[in-house]
Amino acid sequence: MNNRPQRWAALLTAILCALGFSAPTVNAERIKDIASVAGVRSNQLIGYGLVVGLDGTGDQTNQAPFTAQSFSAMLKQFGITVPEGAKFQLKNVAAVAINAELPAFAKPGQTIDITVSSLANAKSLRGGSLLLTPLRGVDGNVYALAQGNLIVGGFGVQGKDGSKVTVNIPSAGRIPNGASVERSVPSQFGGSENIVFNLNSADFTTAKRVAQSINDLVGPSIAKAQDAVSISVQGPKNPEQRVEYLSLLENIDVTPGESAAKIIINSRTGTIVVGKNVRVTPVAVTHGSLTVTVKEDVQVSQPNALSQGQTAVVPNSQVGVTQEKSPMFKLAPGPTLDDIVKAINQVGAAPGDLMAILEALKQAGALRAEIIVI
Repeated sequence: MNNRPQRWAALLTAILCALGFSAPTVNAERIKDIASVAGVRSNQLIGYGLVVGLDGTGDQTNQAPFTAQSFSAMLKQFGITVPEGAKFQLKNVAAVAINAELPAFAKPGQTIDITVSSLANAKSLRGGSLLLTPLRGVDGNVYALAQGNLIVGGFGVQGKDGSKVTVNIPSAGRIPNGASVERSVPSQFGGSENIVFNLNSADFTTAKRVAQSINDLVGPSIAKAQDAVSISVQGPKNPEQRVEYLSLLENIDVTPGESAAKIIINSRTGTIVVGKNVRVTPVAVTHGSLTVTVKEDVQVSQPNALSQGQTAVVPNSQVGVTQEKSPMFKLAPGPTLDDIVKAINQVGAAPGDLMAILEALKQAGALRAEIIVI
């Protein structure tokens, strides 16, 4: 007789008792917050449809012929024949793209949120209603049906002289619970004996600690770190026991490993984020700016009386150079993040200047961090 289900049931009871008396570790996070279960994932859906009921802010069909073609095809489905060569001015209709995310384990009859975006030149989708639209997956199958009234957060106002004011994006909107699930996605949840946790951020230290925490609670050699992302855990095949088993494992507290030293620079906004573990070797830094000003002036040269000379215009250029006196500061070996920020603020470096300083430190080999520009 196979006693495997009974063994797993007894083990789950023991784990539940252990979790009930264990205290969370300082700075620890639950496994469910730093990892996901392999095979449990969402899927992207997309569709094409029409939004109607707009207040004259729809597509200009002379510039978007596919809107008129879609409208004609829809009328034919209802038995309305459109004369050949007929031209439409569908100011209240807009062609849109619909996208949605189908969660894992979504079942037929459940609803999901959808996002609707204009495809052509519609000025606004405010007040519009999406007609029934199938949403397909990457395999071409229909997984949901979308329909409903749009919620648009933006708006635009335009005057007769061409001046206009736009707040946010009026050409896109959302429909909460706007799609009904019609087909569920096959899941790999119970397809294998082992359960695999995938870390949200690859880290060998965190993977080792997750496996060790599970082994300390469940038993030796139950969990094994496969690489910097995946941790394989032995588990029951019975779906009911597997759900209970996972609910216990995902609540185990683990202290993640510290992230690598990184500096993130947003070159468009000038935002710079310096990580905690950034270190600088002994180095001296000075920062200054040179300002060159050129002022053009015009003077008139007037000849003396009876000299038979001609009046002439003479340019007069004034060039000036101004250089700020910025002090040099020294960074001690292995300074902390606070020390780096204080030292750079002492010379009054702007975000753009700070980017140049960090890059110079990197080129000099004094900065122990990876610089990522986004």
